[in-house]
Amino acid sequence: MKATLTITEALKTLQTSPAEATPFSVLLACGFTPLHLQTFLGAHLQQLLPDRKVSLSTGLFGDLVGALNGLDSKQVHATAVIVEWETLDPRLGFREAGSWKPSSLADILSGVRSAVVRIENSLHQIPAGIRTVVSLPTLPLPPFFHTPAWQASEAELLLDQIICEFGARLVSRKGISLVNRRRLAEDSPPGACYDLKSDLLAGLPYTVSHASQLSAALARLLAPSPPKKGLITDLDDTLWDGLAGEIGPDGVTWDLASHQQIHGLYQKMLASLSGQGVLIGIASKNDPAIVEKTFQRADILLRPDDVFPIEANWNSKSASVARILHTWNIAADSVVFIDDSAMELGEVAAAHPGITCIQFPKGNYPAAYQLFSQLRDLFGKEYISDEDSLRLASIRQGAEFLQVAETDGGGEAFLEQLNSVITLEFHDSPKDQRAWELVNKTNQFNLNGARYTEADWVRAVSQPDSVLMVVNYEDRFGPLGKIAVLQGRHHGDVLDVDVWVMSCRSFSRRVEHQCLRTLFERFGLREMVFQFAQTPKNGPLREFFGGLLDTQPESPFSLSFETFQKKCSPLYHRVVLSE
Repeated sequence: MKATLTITEALKTLQTSPAEATPFSVLLACGFTPLHLQTFLGAHLQQLLPDRKVSLSTGLFGDLVGALNGLDSKQVHATAVIVEWETLDPRLGFREAGSWKPSSLADILSGVRSAVVRIENSLHQIPAGIRTVVSLPTLPLPPFFHTPAWQASEAELLLDQIICEFGARLVSRKGISLVNRRRLAEDSPPGACYDLKSDLLAGLPYTVSHASQLSAALARLLAPSPPKKGLITDLDDTLWDGLAGEIGPDGVTWDLASHQQIHGLYQKMLASLSGQGVLIGIASKNDPAIVEKTFQRADILLRPDDVFPIEANWNSKSASVARILHTWNIAADSVVFIDDSAMELGEVAAAHPGITCIQFPKGNYPAAYQLFSQLRDLFGKEYISDEDSLRLASIRQGAEFLQVAETDGGGEAFLEQLNSVITLEFHDSPKDQRAWELVNKTNQFNLNGARYTEADWVRAVSQPDSVLMVVNYEDRFGPLGKIAVLQGRHHGDVLDVDVWVMSCRSFSRRVEHQCLRTLFERFGLREMVFQFAQTPKNGPLREFFGGLLDTQPESPFSLSFETFQKKCSPLYHRVVLSE
């Protein structure tokens, strides 16, 4: 998405939006006239949601709280709330008349505290499922403080304290995201944000460039891109400085004393990402014994336990990357590959379309800082779930599972001895955000590839006839966490299934069979109707149903209990039902 748009580019983007597409409606609530801010926000959202028709509505001029209180939860999918200083007290802006005398400061501070409480109460009334994004003040305060501008006054610091505490309370609640003012200031410097002429004559206090940058930040939070899932890195002159095969494991460096701290910071960054649930793999043209010995060094910052798998060999990098992707069982477009060699990057990019390739900035300190910031953006997520902490362990367990299955022949005896436990949670409301996230990021075992905004998901699950089943799995190899979601509509002895996704981590364990058996028996179903649609990636789901139907589906289809009974393989799970 292009962050800085001209008014002409923004209008053109809005004019090309699909007329018959599913709407995506946003309430823009602010205390000033939005003008081209509204245009920019609509355009940026349309770029991020090309298959939706974006529309924006606003409240009355100057009435932010009234706009929030009047929100129509049946029509609005998301809310963008912009709070500037003048929203909290008109005397903190330039447009409204009011005293700037020092004696007014105590009253202003009291008024700001009251305004913050009113806004916070209104935000808390927004129904669950309507994504809410808040931008806190980005504009300069008026120059009525008694200190010179380069000296912070007590009143300014107290105002900042009120805002910081307000923001901290907001982000503690799920469903509310905050624009990072520090990051926004990098893209839109404070000195270039305010337009006095536009503020006084038109009621919009922003420069055109700031309006576009702020809109881009809001749009990224309103329609967030799925984070990357894995990072594959080179070793020599990337994870560390030097060629381990030439100077030995003890000769490579990554510390400040050797002036190679960039590599040490990179190791720390990868260790941090691993702790957040990002998969870290290695593809290196190297002697595996030397690589193993280097990772045994006590001072290495990326520990061996944080990495899996390690592909150290003399084959092409693209072949090593292919094996890692196979082990992880994720698509290339969910992965970042980092190497110091432009040639290796080109070879991997050609072999794996969609992979994000980044050249390691050896010796380039400004570029290294940009790399660390870029990695935060590529892998950033709103919160770390229990499943994130299990991901690397489950990948290791999956590799062990396949190895043991191949050794034992993978037959019935092996499956019977797994000691597998499936916990099926049935919900009558969308309590579990992990379910919605799993639906939106699963590709291979996915009924139709449909993606949902949070508001769309809440509305679907909240229907009176809705059935929502969330599946947890564990066996003797360890827990996999929440690995499947099924949502549909129950009518008598028929269940219409609109959503069914399952993580690839649980393949080959007959979890999908057990899900269907439980549903047939729990609801006394005669048949299930599946709203299937073929996608470029859902081959595993088609193959599963092909085994039950004797032909792979091409469109929506039904499966009777009788047919399922005849085709279902033996099941050995212990099933636990949780309401």
